[in-house]
Amino acid sequence: MSDVFERYERQYCEISANLSKKCTAAAALDGERKKQKVSEIQTGLDEAESLIRKMDLEARSLQPNVKAVLLAKLREYKSDLNNLKSEVKRLVSGNLNAAARDELLESGMADALTASADQRSRLMMSTERVNESTDRIKDSRRTMLETEELGVSILQDLSSQRQSLLHAHNTLHGVDDNVGKSKKVLTAMSRRMSRNKWIIGTVVAVLVIAIILILYFKLAK
Repeated sequence: MSDVFERYERQYCEISANLSKKCTAAAALDGERKKQKVSEIQTGLDEAESLIRKMDLEARSLQPNVKAVLLAKLREYKSDLNNLKSEVKRLVSGNLNAAARDELLESGMADALTASADQRSRLMMSTERVNESTDRIKDSRRTMLETEELGVSILQDLSSQRQSLLHAHNTLHGVDDNVGKSKKVLTAMSRRMSRNKWIIGTVVAVLVIAIILILYFKLAK
């Protein structure tokens, strides 16, 4: 949830509770003291209405899932503010005698204040549910970040292994080239050795024939 919205919300709840107490006190007053108290209440209503507008602007600037929850709470705050305004209107317009005023305090005003108390209780419960939802969102976001970090680490490991495989492939390719060259050298050496064997055999055969001819001619004489 937005920290700005929570700050406005706390301020509104404090003002609302204070205005409710002032309404109860003003209902028991007469004359100038009542007018002064009503003037204080109207000033508080202006502050509360200003906070409602600020909370509305802040809620509409947030993400859709959070925005929907906050706007639902805001509707309850607006209803609470309307109840307070209705109480003030009754205080301003009611030129009732003491008996009628006592009856009003015991019936209508008491019911209105009870309704406001119940409504504030529901608002507090809604706030707790929103806070729980916010905590779950934070936990989900933290889990997502941890998963993302793990994925990045795995990708880095895979990249390192890929580089190692490419290096090994290049090394094996170099070894294959060296083996091919060595094979060519050995083949050339084998051919030279075969050729040398034929030359040596031919020389030996010629020498043997020459020796035989020399011995033949000597013996013939």
